[in-house]
Amino acid sequence: MRNLTMALVAGAFALASSGAISGAWAQQGPSARTVGSKATTGGSSTGGSSTIGTAGSAAAGGTSASTIGMGANSTGPAGTSSTVGGAGSAATVTGKATSSTRIRENPQMLRSQSTAKAQDGGTWSKSATNTKVQHDGDLTSRTRSMSHVQGSKPAMSKTRMR
Repeated sequence: MRNLTMALVAGAFALASSGAISGAWAQQGPSARTVGSKATTGGSSTGGSSTIGTAGSAAAGGTSASTIGMGANSTGPAGTSSTVGGAGSAATVTGKATSSTRIRENPQMLRSQSTAKAQDGGTWSKSATNTKVQHDGDLTSRTRSMSHVQGSKPAMSKTRMR
């Protein structure tokens, strides 16, 4: 379990340091960026672990929105352990900002859904991340970030990891 925790923390730092989670307050035009990462260690006969994650950020005018999602699964002599997490953040100078994260579990998978949106009149930024850790070992994560300034073309970025 310690290796799984270390892999998950390492993935979070890798995504955050890549610049995916950063606001661009001084920037006036719309921008959007997403990034993803996946890592697997060990083999099926000895057990192993897999981690996955995606993150995205969008900014336009005085609005900014970011989301991140990560999942991991580890198999060893004691069985299988899985975890999933996500977060979202939105900010605006004036206007309205909302963010939410849901974590769900059912017999087939763990799922994290994070959304963030900031709006100031016709200028807005939004990001959404969906991460799934299926109990059969399949990991997927996807992020979509968009921003728009009234009178200009929207900026959009998508990343999907399997």
